[in-house]
Amino acid sequence: MSAAITRSAALIRLQLRRLRSPLLPHSPTSLVSAFAARSLCFPCNSARLYLHRQAAAAFTTSTIAAKNVTVTFIEPDGNEVKATGEEGTNLMELAHENDVDLEGACEGACACSTCHIILPDSIYDSLPEPSDEENDMLDLAFGLTDTSRLGCQVMLSPEMEGMRIKLPSATRNFYVDGAKPSHH
Repeated sequence: MSAAITRSAALIRLQLRRLRSPLLPHSPTSLVSAFAARSLCFPCNSARLYLHRQAAAAFTTSTIAAKNVTVTFIEPDGNEVKATGEEGTNLMELAHENDVDLEGACEGACACSTCHIILPDSIYDSLPEPSDEENDMLDLAFGLTDTSRLGCQVMLSPEMEGMRIKLPSATRNFYVDGAKPSHH
């Protein structure tokens, strides 16, 4: 393992140890799924968010209702699909839940560019900078623009209400086996 991965894994173990409490019937580490454990070796924005949500869920005593946000996906043929999802959902999952043709071959692991989307300038500027991993994958995307992002790395927020998301005219790896993306 590289030094960076070893250091990341050690930091996460240390944080989980700090979070343990005798008041809880189980430790936070028992709540971390296989996906989260795998993400220790390949951390990306969505994996880190997933890990954070899993650890936070172990210690939450009350639930706060997430706000619903509605956006519009503009498909390459001009068809517009309105989609509503909870704040914190990534745009790739939202597209799949609403039968929008956005592939996501790596299922949100930030390991491909098939969920490439084009955002409005105002929204793009308000988002955090893409990670190095995301930029590496965007370099492979077809039809890259100044406001391109990977849908798996962009989380819905209330500021995105009414946003219009363009899908590129083509993607690499789309319909290679004839299968359409479906939500789980």
